[in-house]
Amino acid sequence: MKRVLVQLDDRIAERLEAAVPARTRKRSAFIRQAIARALLELVEHRTRAAYERVPQDVMVLNGTAWAGETEALRLPKRHRRS
Repeated sequence: MKRVLVQLDDRIAERLEAAVPARTRKRSAFIRQAIARALLELVEHRTRAAYERVPQDVMVLNGTAWAGETEALRLPKRHRRS
């Protein structure tokens, strides 16, 4: 695992200490999860922006085309319990 040194301003350091005190072993996990979440949100934001720039065509599901022009697509009937 790679180590990263990060400097925090006093306000953020105080908030981090209040949320996850240094004496607990959960601080590193908290920071890793926060970074992972921020990176995921960044990817989501970029993906959303890309779709807004180049919208995808709306796909219309046409089941009869898959079943053939003369044959309707039919789902099996459910058996009723008596």
